[in-house]
Amino acid sequence: MNVTSLETFLAVVKTGSLIAASKQLNVTQSTVTARLHTLEDEMGQQLLLRQKTGASLTASGLKFQRYAEVMVELWRQARQETSLPDSMTAIGNIGCHVDLWPHLGHQVFTRIFNRHQDIALTAWPSTQMDIDRWMASGVIDVAIGYQPSTATGQTTLPIGDDQLVLVADRPDRPLRHDPGYVYVDGGEAFARGHTAAYTDAGIARVSFGSSVWARQHLLDHGGSAYLPLRLITEDVAKGRLFLLDGAPQFSRPIVAVLNSSTTQNWPWLHDALEQVKTSLT
Repeated sequence: MNVTSLETFLAVVKTGSLIAASKQLNVTQSTVTARLHTLEDEMGQQLLLRQKTGASLTASGLKFQRYAEVMVELWRQARQETSLPDSMTAIGNIGCHVDLWPHLGHQVFTRIFNRHQDIALTAWPSTQMDIDRWMASGVIDVAIGYQPSTATGQTTLPIGDDQLVLVADRPDRPLRHDPGYVYVDGGEAFARGHTAAYTDAGIARVSFGSSVWARQHLLDHGGSAYLPLRLITEDVAKGRLFLLDGAPQFSRPIVAVLNSSTTQNWPWLHDALEQVKTSLT
């Protein structure tokens, strides 16, 4: 199995056809076909269904896809790290929950970037599920998110708490039964607390899996939602959003999960995380 075959497989998955993949890779369609046959022979499974209308994943192909993505990314990282100039001593791969990049993730990245010129950095924003998968496969060295690790070889460092407060585009929005209320996924503990606090609430018309997206929705279309206080402090100060007094408040723990084997000799990473932790307290 070689990386070229994996990249070809992923190109077909992404584009949906062998023809489009051949154009993207700048090779002939027969080359794409040959690479896929070689890969499927090595796996002993058919990974793609070829049809006139395009190509689609088989059940085996669907399972194989995530491993192919990890292997290609690890190869890219290995090639990048081994080809680093002598002035670079390490490469740090940071995964950050998309809601934590504003302020917190950006702070960590900027602190390392400014103070440690010998470190090459890569940042990966995504959902908690992706970040957990990247950590498990070794694609990233540190994950900034909401979920502590229970895996062997990983260390959890508490960072602080996200204070979730009810905000709205107008100060007179009702605390309960607001037709413009937007539900934002704040994790399992928030969901339980929210249900207990609003036992008579119906299902919100609009829901978001990201506080960043929900904030933009409120600014564009109005309504109310529970958002992290750090995310809307400036909006409140400038009168773009308003805190609704008397509403229940919730908190969501923020953690950094470290790959112990790669970060144990990185004092610069621990220093950056501790400094950001201090700024939040």
